[in-house]
Amino acid sequence: MPSINPSREQLARFAQQMPDETPILMLNLLRYRDAAAYPDDSGHSPCSGREAYRRYSHTALNKVQGVGGRVEVMAPAQAMLIAPQDEQWDELLLVRYPSKSAFLSMLADPEYQAATVHRTAALADSRLVGCLPNN
Repeated sequence: MPSINPSREQLARFAQQMPDETPILMLNLLRYRDAAAYPDDSGHSPCSGREAYRRYSHTALNKVQGVGGRVEVMAPAQAMLIAPQDEQWDELLLVRYPSKSAFLSMLADPEYQAATVHRTAALADSRLVGCLPNN
C-alpha cells in the first residue's frame, strides 16, 4: 500500500520517539507519478508528478529554511542494491532540522499544509524516516 502522508498515529509515535532539542535528519524516499493526481476540483493545471513536486518544493524549501533547516542531499536514486526486487525510488532527499519541534512546527504551518496538495498529487509512494545525526 503506498504511503504518501503520515497518519496521526505515526506523527504521535514520531513525536514520542525522537529526542526533543537535538538536530534531526529526515530521510525522504520519493517515487513520482507519471501524471500528478490532483483532485478534480483543485483548479491546478495538469502536470507530471515531478512538476507537482517542484510546486510543493517552492513553499516547502522556504518553510524548511524558516525553521532553521536545510537540505543536505537531493539525488536521483539509481539502483536498489538491498531491497525487495519490485521496490524502486526516483529520488532521495535528506533534510536537517535543528530539532523535532522545528520540524513539527513546519508541518503545522498553514501555508505549508496548503502546499501539500502538490506533494500528495506528485507521489505514487514515499518513505519518511526520522534519523539522528552523529554530530
